[in-house]
Amino acid sequence: MMERKLKIISNIMATAVLAMFLWWAQTNLGAYHTQILNLIAVNIILALSLNLIYGFTGMFSLGHAGFMAIGAYTCSILIMTPAQKEMLFILQKAYPWVQEAGAPFVVAVVAGGLIAALVGLVVGAPLLRLGDDYLGIATLGFAEIIRVLANNIPRITNGALGFKGIPGYANIWWNFGWCLFALYFIVRIVNSNFGNTLMAIRDDEPAAKAMGINIFRYKLLSFTIGSFFAGIGGALLASLVSTIDPKMFLFTLTFNVLMIVVCGGLGSLTGSVLASIAITILLEWLRFVENPIFIGDFELKGIPGMRMVVFSLALLFIILFRREGLMGMREFRWEWLLGLFRKRGEVK
Repeated sequence: MMERKLKIISNIMATAVLAMFLWWAQTNLGAYHTQILNLIAVNIILALSLNLIYGFTGMFSLGHAGFMAIGAYTCSILIMTPAQKEMLFILQKAYPWVQEAGAPFVVAVVAGGLIAALVGLVVGAPLLRLGDDYLGIATLGFAEIIRVLANNIPRITNGALGFKGIPGYANIWWNFGWCLFALYFIVRIVNSNFGNTLMAIRDDEPAAKAMGINIFRYKLLSFTIGSFFAGIGGALLASLVSTIDPKMFLFTLTFNVLMIVVCGGLGSLTGSVLASIAITILLEWLRFVENPIFIGDFELKGIPGMRMVVFSLALLFIILFRREGLMGMREFRWEWLLGLFRKRGEVK
């Protein structure tokens, strides 16, 4: 009972420290650094959702870009004004229900997540009967189908032109608020009997089936929940960058999220959080390799796209020499920190 109280107090204190940091960051940091913080929050949501599907349930899914696109387009349609839509839809006029659709930002984000979850439920029903690499190929095909549909239904998505001038409601408070909600929700799932069942399916599916577990039902629920949070992440990203089009949701977007999950550790939520922070910052920092570098009078010309090459090499290095990722399957627990303080007190 005492340990539970200490955990609750520690969580409240950590949340308060984060809130103080965000307040300081909003006041003292520039737009560029604030944008990086916003991207960190969105990437954490996406990494947690994919880790639930792949790391905890063992389903190799490559469809995250598709669910993000669904969330992004849904949210954008709902938060843009009818006047904005009338100006944007120049190829063909929007359907009346698209033109007049509108909702507050929080409702729009939830709607993006729910529609992504509904699509995940419908698509997952047949696809999750596949296994391993076949599931990966099928979900990759699903993501590409969503992108092609976005290109070819101009009365809903404005086709290849996409949406510009999306209202920027996704500020640092909204993004980290949703990030904390996603972390809390998925932590509760993982630490419940439902989470134990998912891990049993991941570790030994035939044994789990022999114990009477409805494998398909649990897989479908996990896939649907992961799709929901992928849609949330896509909705926040659309409002954050204020411009979306079908080219934004290529396979490379899923690869970026997968890279975070693998680097952090499959089956570790702590690893997903830490890797999201590190990789988002490093991807921005590595932009210097794409710009000209001057060494005295000598100029090294930058190569566009080189930062992703450098990062891909780093990922290969991790896979070869530390396959379990940063954290493996370990999680941060307050007991570790309290135990460390106790040991230091004993030494003194």
